[in-house]
Amino acid sequence: MGLAGAAGVVATGVVVVRAERRRRAYTPDQVREQLHVRFAQATSAQADAETVAPQPKTGWRGRLFRR
Repeated sequence: MGLAGAAGVVATGVVVVRAERRRRAYTPDQVREQLHVRFAQATSAQADAETVAPQPKTGWRGRLFRR
């Protein structure tokens, strides 16, 4: 294992420690609130997608195959 390998291991450890520190910085209430916000955004986006009306068919196929 060379010097580059050791530097790679150290750099990876630094990244892991930083990510862990950021993750633990949130309180459970903050995490819960963020999850509620994300859920509300996801459900509103889904509701918006469901309320879009399909475009009517035009041309001879639309007149021939009306439902």
